[in-house]
Amino acid sequence: MSLTQQQVEAKLAQVVDPWTGKDYVSGREVRDIKVDGNDVSVAIVLGYPAKSVIGTVRQQIVETLRELPGVERVEVDVSMKIVAHQVQRGVKLLDGVRNVIAVASGKGGVGKSTVAVNLALALAAEGARAGILDADIYGPSQPTMLGLGNQKPESKDGKSIEPMRNHGVQAMSIGFLIDPEQPMVWRGPMVTQALEQLLRDTRWDDLDYLIVDMPPGTGDIQLTLAQKVPVTGAVIVTTPQNIALLDARKGLKMFQKVNVPILGVVENMGLHICSNCGHEEHIFGEGGGGRMAQDYDVALLGTLPLDASIRAQGDSGTPAVVADPAGRSSQIYRDIARRVAVRVAELQQDTSAIFPRIVIQNT
Repeated sequence: MSLTQQQVEAKLAQVVDPWTGKDYVSGREVRDIKVDGNDVSVAIVLGYPAKSVIGTVRQQIVETLRELPGVERVEVDVSMKIVAHQVQRGVKLLDGVRNVIAVASGKGGVGKSTVAVNLALALAAEGARAGILDADIYGPSQPTMLGLGNQKPESKDGKSIEPMRNHGVQAMSIGFLIDPEQPMVWRGPMVTQALEQLLRDTRWDDLDYLIVDMPPGTGDIQLTLAQKVPVTGAVIVTTPQNIALLDARKGLKMFQKVNVPILGVVENMGLHICSNCGHEEHIFGEGGGGRMAQDYDVALLGTLPLDASIRAQGDSGTPAVVADPAGRSSQIYRDIARRVAVRVAELQQDTSAIFPRIVIQNT
């Protein structure tokens, strides 16, 4: 008795994608099923970057389909496709960028920039085309973290700027355009104008995700940026400390006010492990990020340790995900990046490219 497509689909409906929490059928990740006698071929398209787990997904589905009676050969093709998702109403989308993810904290000193750069690098490591925009005009740090501190961007047409590139990501920052020791003594309107120019005058090259490292705080500058930058979703970074949580909650509410989806909370410096004796200690408190996520019904994307090597790697221009790909911190960053991408994939897609532009002319 030959297999049927319905049997294969019913079997796939029993297999749950460990990252989305949905089965591959209801999650619309099954794109093609072919049955030839007792041979089966299936195409799975993931909506998030998953380079390091594609083999696991393929094996999971192969083993499940082999449980069908009579099946002889199983072929499973697993690929990834990142699409654009909706942003705030009235905000113009960026050329060459499918999704913009804002990384914010509401407070300085919680490791937001370190999380942002490692998030971009982790997305790239998982197979996405990723970039990072350093939106902190007063205190740009991404040139140093990416090892690009002494380099300047080029302009091929005299109008736009080519993004800087290193470690597999594209990057832009005011820090590439000024002397490192030059203070930016600018008022708010000049800062927002400069940022918009950096954002829209950079020739981003077919990015799946652009990570925006937001400046700390929730004042006029941050609010204006949240309203003018086409943001797909926001990630809030905090430490477990109550003082940091107070400001992080303000940052979260700021994005909610401008209808930007909150993708989740990252708890940084959640645990310190002594490099000499291995003693574990919660220096900045315990569980604060989880409580905040629970209070606002958003995801806790991950908890990162207080690790001297993370600081040293960032200062040297080779962040953790690049410096130690197999390390504990790198794996946490990869897991956070995949959770962020999954939550983006669950948002409503942008369909503006489907409809043709209508131009009315007097003839």
